[in-house]
Amino acid sequence: MTFVRMRLLLDRLPAGAVLDVRFRGEEPRRNLPRAAAEQGHTVLALEDLADGLGRLVLRKG
Repeated sequence: MTFVRMRLLLDRLPAGAVLDVRFRGEEPRRNLPRAAAEQGHTVLALEDLADGLGRLVLRKG
């Protein structure tokens, strides 16, 4: 579900915009950066936060 939400948000942003995505779990940690890169977006940051949360920062391609 996180991928779908990320994709919908990216679709509404102009090229070059930055999106900050918060997620929980190992699957999104592996899949979100890969899927974003495959779609032509740039991964600016991927980090682990407290309480099992993760943060992914993307620049729309």
